[in-house]
Amino acid sequence: MRKVMGLIMVFVLFVVGFVSKCADGFEYFNLTDLQFESFYGVSGAAAAPNPLLVGLTLVQGAASRGAVCLDGTLPGYHLHRGYGSGGNSWLIQLEGGGWCNTRRNCIYRKTTRRGSSNFMEKVLPFTGILSNKAEENPDFFNWNRVKIRYCDGASFAGDSEDKAAQLEFRGQRIWSAAIDDLMSKGMRNANQALLSGCSAGGLASILHCDEFRYLFPRTTKVKCLSDAGLFLDAVDVSGGRTLRNFFGGVVGLQGVQKNLPNACTNHLDPTSCFFPENLIANVKTPLFILNAAYDSWQVQASLAPSSADPRGYWRDCKMNHARCSSSQIQFLQGFRNHMLNAIKGFSMSRQNGLFINSCFAHCQTERQDTWFSDNSPLIGNKGIALAVGDWYFNRAGIRAIDCPYPCDKTCHNLVFK
Repeated sequence: MRKVMGLIMVFVLFVVGFVSKCADGFEYFNLTDLQFESFYGVSGAAAAPNPLLVGLTLVQGAASRGAVCLDGTLPGYHLHRGYGSGGNSWLIQLEGGGWCNTRRNCIYRKTTRRGSSNFMEKVLPFTGILSNKAEENPDFFNWNRVKIRYCDGASFAGDSEDKAAQLEFRGQRIWSAAIDDLMSKGMRNANQALLSGCSAGGLASILHCDEFRYLFPRTTKVKCLSDAGLFLDAVDVSGGRTLRNFFGGVVGLQGVQKNLPNACTNHLDPTSCFFPENLIANVKTPLFILNAAYDSWQVQASLAPSSADPRGYWRDCKMNHARCSSSQIQFLQGFRNHMLNAIKGFSMSRQNGLFINSCFAHCQTERQDTWFSDNSPLIGNKGIALAVGDWYFNRAGIRAIDCPYPCDKTCHNLVFK
């Protein structure tokens, strides 16, 4: 245990040190790259004792379809089989981990687990929505649960290549090859299916939601869940649009345009159609949006990156919300208002679900402490796992929107050192 905690601390110090050297906060920094527990000192054992460890399966035959990671290696996933009442139900979780928007970024990325299966962990802990324990995951514990690894850098949506740089941008093909492999392993017979994802995977779950639905007969219950995937086309603290500029690079470099929904691209530019706020109204399949109103990743990398804050006025605030000035909190309330406006039309559909909590957090489904535990975040008297379960199984309509900061005392806010 002591050894594990030591490794986590070394990793955190490395990442934080590395972030400070990056030009714009986007280069290689992904909140989802950090160990969950390192954010506020909760050990892995305390958060989820004895988590299930699930091995990596490479998608054999994917290379013949051009479905390869950035460096040309095979894509992969982790599958834990369901049983009993969940034996015919499937949960697909799309891994997150930022994006790469330039040749340089992508060349770096292919030397990491985000761009090559050579560097992926051979086993992953399944916690939160992936847990196999009823006391940790009451509605999905005995389903077939899958985590599809992310190694393209464009939310499983690109289809291009850069031969000179030996880069393969094949996210869309990876998605198709992994899903086809899972269909051949029993998913085609599913009577229930849920496509989920966190962060860049949360964006991917929106992009691929209807595509996923069309794989199954009408009689199969199919829904989608986006966790921390509601990236906003927001103005940063300098008045610029850091994330729009970044997404423009991703879309252009990786050939994403051809895989974006026509319902969006027929009236908006491709970069706008990579933003979920311009996609969610046209998703036909029932969709649940889970997001922190003050999403930690967006605060750090989209709203107040160092490129927009060269004097570091926002540094203390974005590392710890308790250090924000009243004017900074006011700016963040504007971001929350933007988010609430973005989901207005979406929330009017009875088939959709919402859980927008006023927390400084990012990715709340895979972490045990935020998904389902004795002190999980609540809106009203309902936590995230029960809200998602009630929505999926039609036990209740869920449109939970928190009061603004600082009223919610149940948050597990992320603090960075």
